[in-house]
Amino acid sequence: MNNYIHIAAILDRPDLLENMVEQLAYRHYDLGYGQQRVPLDSEALETSSSTIYLSGTVAFDEKGEHLEIPFITNFLFTCVKGADDVYKLSWSTSLS
Repeated sequence: MNNYIHIAAILDRPDLLENMVEQLAYRHYDLGYGQQRVPLDSEALETSSSTIYLSGTVAFDEKGEHLEIPFITNFLFTCVKGADDVYKLSWSTSLS
């Protein structure tokens, strides 16, 4: 028996999230860890992390039944920069 559930999260302010993550990725200071010498086949990384509160609605659909639950939770976002000198979003997770 196959049961399928459709789950979607709708953010209240996706533009605010995008702005905060961009600020994290393009911070204006560099501690220099990304330029440290490391063993062959390794790469030194500079990291930048921030916690951000997000709110929205989680919607569940199963067999014609629809349920919406509002949420507000704290997320952790981490950007990593290697030798290419560009921060890239590498991880995000809910802290609740």
